[in-house]
Amino acid sequence: MSSTDREIETTAVPHEAEVTQQVVLNEKAMDADLDKENQVTPDGGEPTLSEKTSLRHVAENLPLSAWLVAIVELCERFTYYGMSGLFQNYVQRPRDGSEGRGALGMAQQGATGLTTFFQFWCYVTPIIGAIIADQYLGKYKTIVLFCIVYMVGLLILVCTSIPAALDHGSGIGGFIVAILIIGLGTGGIKSNVAPLIADQYKRKKMAISTTKKGERVVIDPALTIQRIYMIFYGCINVGSLSLLATPYMELYIDFWPAYLLCLCMFMVGTLVIVLGRKYYVVRPPQGSIITDAFRALWIMMKNRNMDAAKPSWQLEHNGASAVTWNDHFIEELKRALIACRVFAFYPIYWVVYGQFSNNFVTQAGEMEGHGIPNDLMQNFDPISIILFIPLLETCVYPLMRRMKIPFRPITRIAVGFGVASLAMMYAAIVQHLIYSAGPCYGHPLCAASEIDGTAYGNKVHIAIQTPAYIFIGVSEIFASVSGLEYAYTKAPPSMKSFVQSMYLLTNAFGSALAEALTPAAFDPAIMWMFVGLACASFLCGIIFFAVFHHLNAKEDDMNALDAEDDMPEAPIEAERQSSKAE
Repeated sequence: MSSTDREIETTAVPHEAEVTQQVVLNEKAMDADLDKENQVTPDGGEPTLSEKTSLRHVAENLPLSAWLVAIVELCERFTYYGMSGLFQNYVQRPRDGSEGRGALGMAQQGATGLTTFFQFWCYVTPIIGAIIADQYLGKYKTIVLFCIVYMVGLLILVCTSIPAALDHGSGIGGFIVAILIIGLGTGGIKSNVAPLIADQYKRKKMAISTTKKGERVVIDPALTIQRIYMIFYGCINVGSLSLLATPYMELYIDFWPAYLLCLCMFMVGTLVIVLGRKYYVVRPPQGSIITDAFRALWIMMKNRNMDAAKPSWQLEHNGASAVTWNDHFIEELKRALIACRVFAFYPIYWVVYGQFSNNFVTQAGEMEGHGIPNDLMQNFDPISIILFIPLLETCVYPLMRRMKIPFRPITRIAVGFGVASLAMMYAAIVQHLIYSAGPCYGHPLCAASEIDGTAYGNKVHIAIQTPAYIFIGVSEIFASVSGLEYAYTKAPPSMKSFVQSMYLLTNAFGSALAEALTPAAFDPAIMWMFVGLACASFLCGIIFFAVFHHLNAKEDDMNALDAEDDMPEAPIEAERQSSKAE
């Protein structure tokens, strides 16, 4: 054997030994992973993959601080709905009482235009509150600031709706100034109170727990966030039951006492947020986080690559990185962009939703009231929500989880669109019944219906309108609650308020679309507007599910991004400071 052959042989033997040794090590590692996967995780530990799929997932109870935030939202919504629910009559009807109690006498189109503008303004201003919170003051201080703004607007509304002030011509001017200031206040609060309540829950990762009955379950933070927003939305609708009181105060006393009641209730909510300060989990503002997000988006667009804003990408392609954020921040920003794409379908839903506070009120006024104020019917919307939320949370959803039937956010939102279309179709049917009944048929509240100078509706009982409100309420549980949940879970920790404001902005776009439909808000064309909205909502639900249903499978992975660096305060800001120091 030559020396060369001997060298080949001696080098081949150790190579084969290394390969064999590596195979053995790999097999041991696989066995170890299998043993780890099969072992029983103790309570408090993170579940294995098999435990995640085999054990039942449950939600945790809310901390005290979350309930305090919910009470604040309840008071704010009591004020908002109790006040704005009267706006249609306040603006539409004249003061002479010929159409019932009114103030400004601007007719249906004028009233619908102003109330729709108010809704639009209330959902544009959250962007201002979000930027102030995420970059400068933090959520808590921003809420307190805008509570003061809100109270100023309410005070103007109360003072200018007093009969003496209306006699001196302050009605229209005072109303417009009031809704501008109130809209700024409610917007600043709305973009921050929804993420603040979820911030009170600290768990980011799944954990094993054992129930009192001995069942091993998985505590799922995503389900707890879903529960938080179900309860949060329930409190919103308990607050909106102010419409049980304020329409009667309008009917039997006047508008200004109803507005004064709303101001007093809002002061209670402000006291709760101020006096409960020590109980809240408060995240500090993140400096230039919004500016950085837009800078990152510009880099992505300029390079036509979603990863181009990552420092690692820039180092690889440019040899240096001039950005102050990390790769993880860009991953979170990409997830937030997915949420914004999902929100793009919401304006159509909000056009449908907005009908219950303006055109449904007018529709109710065209029927026989039997002593029921036409703006009182709005209460069937929150009542249906208050009834159905506990039913879903305690019976339907747990049963679906036990049966391993997934009901992910994208599916819930699509179902919400479908139920909303039923509400519009039912409203169109009711409108047809009104036009088919006397004494005024297609022109309700005509001279033939007047008794002692007051016009009454056609001979259709007002209660027949109830299912339309119930359908709207059920659709909110699926579409609106899931939207709040999606906005929170898909937003970077440092941009919760801003992404929430993007979700709320879709409501403003919906109000803008509704404003464009205002010319159709007259008899008898409004029936066909309802039909068109029913078709639009149904088609949007189908298209929405077709486009985004694949995100259901990615839900857990996207939610897990927050858990990767489980940051309680401001790690990105810390990394910025570190990079600047270097």
